[in-house]
Amino acid sequence: MNVPMIELNDGNRVPQLGYGVFQVDPDKTEKLVAEALRQGIRHIDTAAIYGNEEGVGRAIAASGIPRHELFITTKLWNDSQLNAAEALDTSLGKLGLDYVDLYLIHWPVPADGNYVEAWKQLIELREAGKAKSIGVSNFLPEHLDQLEMNTDVTPAVNQIELHPYFQQWKDIDAARAHGIKVEAWGPLGQGKTDIFEQPEITDPAEAHGVSPAQVIIRWHLQNGTIVFPKTATPERIRENFDVFGFELSEDEMAGITSLDRGEEGRGGAHPAEMDAK
Repeated sequence: MNVPMIELNDGNRVPQLGYGVFQVDPDKTEKLVAEALRQGIRHIDTAAIYGNEEGVGRAIAASGIPRHELFITTKLWNDSQLNAAEALDTSLGKLGLDYVDLYLIHWPVPADGNYVEAWKQLIELREAGKAKSIGVSNFLPEHLDQLEMNTDVTPAVNQIELHPYFQQWKDIDAARAHGIKVEAWGPLGQGKTDIFEQPEITDPAEAHGVSPAQVIIRWHLQNGTIVFPKTATPERIRENFDVFGFELSEDEMAGITSLDRGEEGRGGAHPAEMDAK
């Protein structure tokens, strides 16, 4: 599998397609990550709050894959923003790693006002070699502006909720203006919508002989987004990564883009309202 590589603003590169373990049962994580690795996936996205870093670590250790071939992301949870070094050490211990390839501030939690200080700590962790790249998640343009005004390091990525019903083009444009790559969480709508039933999705799926999920993943890839669909089914893992044998036309891409519902399409929390718990 030749997964495209995306170059980040710090010179590091990330596989554009990976496997995310949000809401994956900790008891099943090892088996599922092992299956993703067997399928050729080398980019795994987890987080401290997911409670499954140990399972990711066991799968990595058992895989025998050289460390330099893997791209592992984890995230700093909200109540640890003033203790990033300790939090990352805890995550590294659970993952069984000396460093992560990408460490993210999970949410800005603007009500607490700690995210700029957290970012300064991530810069120190990168300089110490514990994170090859650093970035943010769920940051709005005004939060990115604060980082730029208060430090001289720009996040490598901003991981945001992104799917056909909630496309966040304003935030994508703001990130790209900063030289920040966009990663999509909930890229398939998290199973909360009827997106798989829309003709703008089902018609291309039928035309190309693929599933609606494969069409949406392909849409993300052709938009230049870094994406890591989550599934707890081994068969779906294989399906979600079998997306390089077809290409959506301009009309098909435009049809999917027309599904955007703006703020009504949001399925997760609003970044301005997320608290530290």
